[in-house]
Amino acid sequence: MTTRREQDERREHGRRAFIRWTLAAGAALAVPQWKIFEVIGATGGRALADDAACAVSNRSVHIVAGDGGFAWFQLLWPHNDVAAARNDGFAFHAPGAARMATATNKPLTFAPETPFQTLPGQKQITAFMSGNNETHTRTPASSSTVAMNVDLFGAAAAIQTANPSLVPVIAVGSAPFRNAPGAPRVARVGDAGDIVRLFDSAASRAGGLLANSGDAELFASSYGAFAALRSASRLPTQRAPLATGASAARFIGRNLASALTPTAEDFARYGITDGSRAQNRELARGLIIAARAFSRGLTSSVVLPAFQDDPHGAFGDMANLRNTVSTLGRTLDAFYEDCMSFDDPSCGGTKVGDNLVMSIHGDTPKNPLDRGGWPDGTPGNANWTYVFGNGRLKTGWFGGIDRSGNVRGWNPTTGESSDMSPAQTASSASAAILYAVARGDLRRVQDFYRGADLRGVIASSTL
Repeated sequence: MTTRREQDERREHGRRAFIRWTLAAGAALAVPQWKIFEVIGATGGRALADDAACAVSNRSVHIVAGDGGFAWFQLLWPHNDVAAARNDGFAFHAPGAARMATATNKPLTFAPETPFQTLPGQKQITAFMSGNNETHTRTPASSSTVAMNVDLFGAAAAIQTANPSLVPVIAVGSAPFRNAPGAPRVARVGDAGDIVRLFDSAASRAGGLLANSGDAELFASSYGAFAALRSASRLPTQRAPLATGASAARFIGRNLASALTPTAEDFARYGITDGSRAQNRELARGLIIAARAFSRGLTSSVVLPAFQDDPHGAFGDMANLRNTVSTLGRTLDAFYEDCMSFDDPSCGGTKVGDNLVMSIHGDTPKNPLDRGGWPDGTPGNANWTYVFGNGRLKTGWFGGIDRSGNVRGWNPTTGESSDMSPAQTASSASAAILYAVARGDLRRVQDFYRGADLRGVIASSTL
């Protein structure tokens, strides 16, 4: 018998095919895009027209913690059995104070400081056992590899080229970014504050050619008229470059430094105080700027480093540990809240946060079973990855480590526990993240991934 899942997948494929064919036919006949959306709405319904009018991929933030700093994140999303053991010797700071998430596909444990706790189960974190322990490096690779010589960050950027933006992908500091077929060139900046300088238009500053706001508006209008008059603007092959050019034209006459630069109020909302650690502050700065850049359609992907410390002695100073963890949780919550406060310029009627994917990777999560010196080594040399799939992935822990130090793997096709090692499932975990970035377009994921069927971890229906 045909399963419900297969029916959903065929229906989703059919919807996407109908949109592609209709847009292509309209372009071939030189029908204005607004008219195409009217036709889709009349024949397929408003929801289908809304899908057609939206960007075909989600934006993404990829946080990469190095030099042992990834360990901080396991305090937000601990292994279920480790937290359930209530063992004061384990590397979990809140034994007895954890609680289970509700309505997730797999069990997921919340610490008191865990972000996103008020979101529905379908939008909770997905945790994949993925990759190897890579102590100590700032450029871990095993948990973000899609295929040989293809990493998640490059592949995501390649998928996102369907959505024109001024600077398609930004990598901060030492955050890793390896190329992938079709990926745009990465814009690499020294620190999070340097993202602002990418969009600080010299032409719009005092004395610049477009310092007068009237001149700036005239320039943008003139470019728009030029693009509209070009017969090539009706060709699908020209649509993306012209859209990028229009974005650039608006940007050239507008100094965005003040709009993107975090304020004291922003830092306060993100939980940053005068006593916060520099690592917390820098991550908050990057996320504040990323949310604002997304809201203006300036970029589609940001790869951020995080912490890059080595917290072996973290449990020897519980006050500092709790401050670090609570600030980290508040920062991630505030980032999502910001994204949900901004209208999405690429999808009318939605918020930036509706079309966002976030992944968290690292070199070593440290041993969850030993808080004394918090050793770098992990049971089975295992690593893992956290993903905010925004409804495109099943949620909760896939695989995990139990209180006895046993490492459980997971089967990408069934989603059930298996004896597959985290190294063996790393490419499937990365492909699942790509699926979320591609808004459920499995065919696009298969341009990069040739591994196991992912039906056990992807959510084929949209929210």
